[in-house]
Amino acid sequence: MSVLELETPGLGRIDSYRGLIREFIVRGEPLIPFVLDWPNADAAAFVERCAASARGEGLPEGFVPHSTFWIVEDGREVVGVSNLRHRLTESLRLEGGHIGYGVRPSARRRGVAAELLRQTLARAHALDISEALVTCASTNEGSVRTILRNGGRFEGEAHVEKRGEIVRRYWVPTATSSSPLLRAPARPASP
Repeated sequence: MSVLELETPGLGRIDSYRGLIREFIVRGEPLIPFVLDWPNADAAAFVERCAASARGEGLPEGFVPHSTFWIVEDGREVVGVSNLRHRLTESLRLEGGHIGYGVRPSARRRGVAAELLRQTLARAHALDISEALVTCASTNEGSVRTILRNGGRFEGEAHVEKRGEIVRRYWVPTATSSSPLLRAPARPASP
């Protein structure tokens, strides 16, 4: 069984991160969460932009502080990315919510998304967010299952004109003790 651990973006895994983005592009999929669309040719500048956003520095108008995380498999490959908004705006209440996430296409259907969301919810809990709003397209059955697996409670849905689709909204508890998921195995001790 592989070990999945949440990390903040760093220079050591930037090539793996870029590979994740390439997989999305090759499959013609949208880059979700939105940070996947940020320039990363200058790796140090990208990593600093992520850190500054978490501190609430240099944010565009209407943005809130947000933290980006990579979920890394077996200490080697970035297999997913999440973005945690530290608070909600009216726009985020409709679509986007507290957490957006995406999983490398080649790593799907192995529980990575559920674990990525679970670990990101724990980070939200550390920010004193007791319940996180998580949204997804009504047609995205994989995301619906992932949210429900993490204890999501359906709030409702709305048509989002700019996306041309129905978006579902769920409230998910952030306390790790309330998450129904099986816990990931502990990281093996170093020899």
